[in-house]
Amino acid sequence: MSSSSRGSSDVTAVIAAHNESANIEACIASVEWAREVIVVENDSLDDTIDRARSAGATVISPKFTTIGASRNKGIERAKSSWILVLDADERCTPELAEEIRKVVAQPGSTSAFRVPRRNFFLGKEIRHGGWGGGSDKPIRLFRRELRYNASLVHEHVDVTEGSIGEVRNKLLHYTYASLDQYFEKFDRYSRWWAEQNFAKGRQSTAAAILFKPPAKFVGMYFFRGGFRDGARGLVLACLAAASVMAKYARLWERSVRRER
Repeated sequence: MSSSSRGSSDVTAVIAAHNESANIEACIASVEWAREVIVVENDSLDDTIDRARSAGATVISPKFTTIGASRNKGIERAKSSWILVLDADERCTPELAEEIRKVVAQPGSTSAFRVPRRNFFLGKEIRHGGWGGGSDKPIRLFRRELRYNASLVHEHVDVTEGSIGEVRNKLLHYTYASLDQYFEKFDRYSRWWAEQNFAKGRQSTAAAILFKPPAKFVGMYFFRGGFRDGARGLVLACLAAASVMAKYARLWERSVRRER
């Protein structure tokens, strides 16, 4: 769809993308109702850029520092009053689109809205273990004046004024079509987490490396019901525990390096 035939809703969709050739066109199509779509591309080696442009999106490729900073570059280019942020592996449903149209047309003091997500892993929806049940609802719809913070991981929108609401309909999040995708992100995010926390003066201990991973597994698999998702729930709880171990081991490694 060309930019001239896009929807009239006062919303700019900002989509972060890195090597998202398999996802980007479907993601853009799901927000064709928005006034404009801006894809913030990060050093893609596939044809993400060409596909995004062919689908009618504006593509920018700022130098990457953090995910939040990349999204902010897209927000700065937006012409609409409201921003809807998506990742390339997410889809806006028609029901969510209709709700957003109504929300942004109403006057009020609400500056941002949480948008719940339905998360899928290896092709199947995950409903427990912290992945479902309404526990995953980041701020994704907000006024153009707001920005993301500078965190390497766990970036979030800084809501400095106005209230925060929540929409009822959900984004579809098709996370991790393969374990290769998981481990690629696992490596990047555990490294970023260690860098961010080391810079804040935080240190790791042997006790943290020993006890925090199994505590993560028990909490996710048993207390939050991950076992109800079958083999996928078990795998996700194991991977989450491994991720915690990697974060604290990498934080410990930085302390060791400083002592040399």
